[in-house]
Amino acid sequence: MQSPKDKSENTNVEWVGSSTVEHTDTETYRDSIATVDASGKRVWMYPKKPSGNFYNARTIFSWFLLAFLFGAPFIEINGHPMILLNVLERKFALFGIVFWPQDFHLFALALLTFVVFIILFTVVFGRVFCGWACPQTVFLEMVFRKIEYFIEGDAPRQRALNKAPWTAGKIAKKATKHAIFFALSFIIGNTFLAYIIGVDELFKIITDPPSQHLAGLTAMLIFSTIFYGVFSWFREQACVIVCPYGRLQSVLLDKNSIVVSYDFMRGEPRGRRKRGADHSNLGDCVDCTLCVQVCPTGIDIRNGTQLECVNCTACIDACNGIMDKVDKPRGLIRYSSYNGIEQGEKLKLTPRIAGYSLVLMMLLGSLTFLLANRVAVETTILRTPGLLYQQLENNTIQNLYSLQIVNKSDQARQISISLKDVKGELVLVGGGEFLPVPPEDLVERAFFLRIPQSELSSSNTRLVLEVREGEEVLDVITTSFAGPAK
Repeated sequence: MQSPKDKSENTNVEWVGSSTVEHTDTETYRDSIATVDASGKRVWMYPKKPSGNFYNARTIFSWFLLAFLFGAPFIEINGHPMILLNVLERKFALFGIVFWPQDFHLFALALLTFVVFIILFTVVFGRVFCGWACPQTVFLEMVFRKIEYFIEGDAPRQRALNKAPWTAGKIAKKATKHAIFFALSFIIGNTFLAYIIGVDELFKIITDPPSQHLAGLTAMLIFSTIFYGVFSWFREQACVIVCPYGRLQSVLLDKNSIVVSYDFMRGEPRGRRKRGADHSNLGDCVDCTLCVQVCPTGIDIRNGTQLECVNCTACIDACNGIMDKVDKPRGLIRYSSYNGIEQGEKLKLTPRIAGYSLVLMMLLGSLTFLLANRVAVETTILRTPGLLYQQLENNTIQNLYSLQIVNKSDQARQISISLKDVKGELVLVGGGEFLPVPPEDLVERAFFLRIPQSELSSSNTRLVLEVREGEEVLDVITTSFAGPAK
């Protein structure tokens, strides 16, 4: 995404109607970030408290997101958590549907679909997800930052408090703030752990003696400490330095992407207003720098799109407030594309958007088809490696197999396995004709296949086994059977 400023030192002249607009600048601001000074030291951000229509809309939207983030592990659908990401036991649940390791191809396809969706969304709307829906931004700006404003005041007061000597009042404010920050981080850490191990296991860790769940307690404290460090100290650095999404913009955005943009055609040349002076040669930008003061990453949006911009709209609200005061139209900073500002073009369907949309629809179609045809019982049968066949009486050959059955449904199953098209006998180790499989569980057994040598066509005969529940065939498995060479 290009900046409205010309990269060279020369004056850039742009024609706007019958008049000309001149602005001279360089793009040296792209050589560094606002949160780090020339010596490499962290520059602490003191963003001014934002206010306005967009901020109010983001606040309301964040309430719903926070309710979902804190409630999802505790809400059950069909007896399962709405969201469970149990990496330890390789068990996942999404909106009441349980996924097992055997469904990894579905997970991989879903992840690929999500990545393509993010790419398409970024091509069209830029980094709007970061400003409105990213948990990092929602927690920092809508929870922790609001608490900080309430306890320590707006940016000037925070700056003055940090420079002031350590008095009883300062210690009380800092201690209260950080105590609340850690308590919130502890709640967030517990919620995050509930996504991984489930609510029932988390409840055991909380209620049982700590000695019985040292690993879980340690994980809880680690998560809490990490979240506390991120929201009390690391803050915007997570977006600027750690998150790769900002750098992804550089290859995804173009002049047609809708992002938070400064209307340089209308705003330049910028300048402060003086009473009684002639301002006919100035643009609408009064150079108040409020857009910079409210920015949580410290950028000047008037320089153009930058990787640090998270599209939080704080600069839009600040600028709209100033435009109201100077009797100018709102929207000097707004959601728009570069072509929308320079040429007045609206969002249009480009080859890139069409291409990504086509790929996304194909992936969604494939994922929907695979989910619709997902089997309730999945069986894996393998001949036990390292063991040769055994020759029994009456010219019967025996092979040993391992059996794994995953019951993905919420109903218990009575499974039987039979040979198809070949005479023989299947004997379960441990006895029995049927194999009971509890709901949403995995059962592993071993069994012998005994087949007359006359039924074997070669030393490595292909066999077909049917997995049944009553008369219903649930799965058909092809395997090999070792025997004497013909």
